[in-house]
Amino acid sequence: MHSPPKSLGSLLGLALALSVGAALSLGITRFAYGLLLPVMRGDLGWSYTLAGAMNTVNAAGYLLGALATPALMRRWGAARLLLGGALLASVFMAASGFFTAAAPLLAQRLLAGVASAFVFIAGGLLAARLGARAPTHGGLLLGLYYGGTGWGITASALGVPALLHAAEGAPHAWAWAWWGLALACVLGTAALWWPARVLQKDELPAPASKALEADSAHKSKRTPLRAMGAALAGYALFGVGYIGYMTFVIALLRERGVGAGAITTFYALLGLAVVASARIWAGLLDRARGGGALALLNALLGVATILPALTGAWPVVLASGLLFGAVFLSVVASTTAFVRHNLPAHEWAAGISAFTIIFAAGQIVGPTVVGWIADGPGGLARGLVVSAAALWLGALLAWRQKPLG
Repeated sequence: MHSPPKSLGSLLGLALALSVGAALSLGITRFAYGLLLPVMRGDLGWSYTLAGAMNTVNAAGYLLGALATPALMRRWGAARLLLGGALLASVFMAASGFFTAAAPLLAQRLLAGVASAFVFIAGGLLAARLGARAPTHGGLLLGLYYGGTGWGITASALGVPALLHAAEGAPHAWAWAWWGLALACVLGTAALWWPARVLQKDELPAPASKALEADSAHKSKRTPLRAMGAALAGYALFGVGYIGYMTFVIALLRERGVGAGAITTFYALLGLAVVASARIWAGLLDRARGGGALALLNALLGVATILPALTGAWPVVLASGLLFGAVFLSVVASTTAFVRHNLPAHEWAAGISAFTIIFAAGQIVGPTVVGWIADGPGGLARGLVVSAAALWLGALLAWRQKPLG
């Protein structure tokens, strides 16, 4: 049995292949819904509160998946969980095309959230292990993985409008978009087979894994979660703030009369900016040992979020999308980098899970609160102002986080 490749080129190739997991779990399974929200809301007569609740239950499912992931990774390994979660996500995405009632659609979003957590967290842990093999390039390897979300966003931005146009005139034409997204998830699952197979060979055999698990259980009593409190609080508010933008910004642009072609351009460029963010922030993620990276990125994200709430001018809206895309997945990468810098390797899974759980809790709050505000007199613009405020408060809290020493 050969060992996994250790050259930088091979590690970069594996990180890029793993990034398909981020594209599938977030770029498609979660964020493609923002493109379908206006169409489904109009067809099914939803309020913004119900439309937001679809992403709230998705985040609740993500939280449930995050809670279960550590035990499942100990039982099956990260590589197997990555593939199993991707396959489940494909099934649940396809299911959305068969329902029009709110209850089964909410159930599907919940289950898709569970599956996406399996994929995203398992892939993040595998990417962190890749980074450990090349510490001077760890930020780039992590960024490549998380930046893969942008490929999913861009594919959704190009594919969903084309599918909606092709199905125009059919009853509930949006169902065809769900089925197309499910097919993309199936193709992504197939693409993950190679990195999962290679990296599975790097996981400990069962006896050693169980011994390490027992040792980690003892050592994890000293995991300084309280000392990480400022970073965890800042990350929770990131979850509250960013998801409001990703859920409702397309609906806001449509309300303001932005054309379908311009919206496709906006969302596709946002996705490409996510991909580029891997290189933009790699150095910062390698250097920052405390909460400085999380604070800076949260602050920039707040600026991006408030811009379309202030004006519908196209250059400003486009700048908002580019800045948002260039930052928001790097916030996620910054927490994995924080864990890698401050905790021993045997506690990485616990540290990543702690950040993931608090992140999921924030995402549960965000869409419903913003939707409820949007149903009031301030509309969607006021909802995005609240999202920006949450991000700026998160930046202040994260700035207080010191390295753990």
